Amino acid sequence: MPTLGEVVDLVHGWYPPETADDWDAVGLTAGDPDADVRRIVLAVDPALPTAREAADWGADLLLTHHPLFLRGVHGVAESTAKGRTLATLTRAHCGLLTAHTNADHADPGVSDALARALGLRDARPVDPSGRPLDKLVVFAPPGDADPIREAIAEAGAGRIGDYDSCSWMVTGEGRFRPLEGAQPAIGRVGELEQLAEVRIEAVLPRARRAAVVRAMLAAHPYEEVAFDVIELADAGTASTGAGRVGEVDETTLGEFADHVARILPPTARGVLVGGDPDRVVRRVAVCGGAGDFLLTEALASGADVYLTSDLRHHVAGEFLETGGPSLLDVSHWAAEWTWLPELARRLGEEWGDTVEVRVSTICTDVWQARR
Repeated sequence: MPTLGEVVDLVHGWYPPETADDWDAVGLTAGDPDADVRRIVLAVDPALPTAREAADWGADLLLTHHPLFLRGVHGVAESTAKGRTLATLTRAHCGLLTAHTNADHADPGVSDALARALGLRDARPVDPSGRPLDKLVVFAPPGDADPIREAIAEAGAGRIGDYDSCSWMVTGEGRFRPLEGAQPAIGRVGELEQLAEVRIEAVLPRARRAAVVRAMLAAHPYEEVAFDVIELADAGTASTGAGRVGEVDETTLGEFADHVARILPPTARGVLVGGDPDRVVRRVAVCGGAGDFLLTEALASGADVYLTSDLRHHVAGEFLETGGPSLLDVSHWAAEWTWLPELARRLGEEWGDTVEVRVSTICTDVWQARR
């Protein structure tokens, strides 16, 4: 069976923490990384009901979409909601792990799961954004090129899609003069040196920058190493990013809203419809969670309807006046819950029978009744 640390590494491999928004708080919140994990509960919210469910079931980990500590707190006394939740988990020796906007942006991720649940075809990001990348460029003697390339690959450089150890090299001519106090690996102090060198290039995740540079310097024979680290721009062609937009069989807004209501877990609020129920719908944009930040991109996507949660009154009203997509506002909890079964399947494929995974069906939507 895996340890908690191994589960964290697996989840972070799927949903890299560095892809989370800078305001977010993701990762391991509580628990001993060396503890064994036999049972995992998946939930949208780290709320007291889901913490009690995990504790009562004997779970070793509660893995949630929303963070418990998104903003700073001054204490975790059990007189507070966060304190009660944390204490319930701690007494049960149950860890807490969060994958939030890093799971939102991933492929596959939260909005992918929502798009698949609703039957969208050829879904792609509404706002594409790739994992932040750097390029390392370093110059070295030809005989030292292979050890340097191997060292930076082991540190995380040169991974592109389903390939690793990717790098590029070309031969040129280097020139330098060692000054007094230098201890050159090649050449003599005070003499101008000119020799063949290779230029090595490799891309790397920005989060691995320090590790890759350290590995390169350790493998390099020179006393002073000439190298560049270049931050790469996002080309906008990534399969990751915010929201998803895809195609559906031709229907109407009213019929599609009925379809959404049947597919998503039932909640008191149901599905709110903004727009003409008879409008023809062929293209649908979705965003799990609070998605009014994506309205401009949803408009540009050519969608006939944009489905998300927590739309504000004035913002939604002004958006509908643009003549762009109609709006469907659904429960924040229900939309993001669609991700949990997919996450459970992935964990099952990884750990098999060694780990039991339960998807919580406790509705933690804020609105529990309607009159």
